[in-house]
Amino acid sequence: MLISLQAVSKTYPIAAGNAVNAVRDVTLNVEQGDFLVITGRSGSGKTTLLNLAAGLTKPTAGQVLLDGLNLWQLPDKQQSAVRNRKIGFIFQFPSLLPTLNVLENVALPTVFNSNHRAQPAVDRATELLQTVGLSDKLTAFPRQLSAGQQQRVVIARSLINQPEILLADEATSDLDEQTEHEIMELLKEIHDQSDVTILMVTHTTQLVSYGTRALQMANGVLRE
Repeated sequence: MLISLQAVSKTYPIAAGNAVNAVRDVTLNVEQGDFLVITGRSGSGKTTLLNLAAGLTKPTAGQVLLDGLNLWQLPDKQQSAVRNRKIGFIFQFPSLLPTLNVLENVALPTVFNSNHRAQPAVDRATELLQTVGLSDKLTAFPRQLSAGQQQRVVIARSLINQPEILLADEATSDLDEQTEHEIMELLKEIHDQSDVTILMVTHTTQLVSYGTRALQMANGVLRE
């Protein structure tokens, strides 16, 4: 099992001794090759669930296993190394560094690898930008790109370390309908042509057709 959440809950304390139960006793198994789409309204807990799966948020209860490893039993440095090696992230907002050009933004995550070599990183970044249809934008800066083009750069960046898993949080929420369709078709093509597993959360129920599985989240509870 590539990702396994076992009876996982996440509670956030708030004022006056009260608490918000963002995720409630969720068990979820994601197998290699899945394209799992989890839908839910704002505040349903889906982003918290994604962050739990990524090891970015520590569960209040339960276990999170990534390829059999219990993430929260690892030292911080090893946990970060596992995430960098196994997971690619596509966030709601592009989060590209404005002072770096497109090629540099895509190659950036390789700097944190222990076996980093500059030229192979540049070569792979160039190849990925060609894959996402931006081979003519290598030296452009983020401010010179449309929202859809920026998200394509983010997708290329998420693949630079050849991860086993892509985690996508509302990857199309700021895009118009046509661009949303193009980005989802790109993700589906990447999934179909590689071994990458995708776990995506979105409030847009129409996007479930792009996945191989779909689940729904409401009030911190996950259901079919």
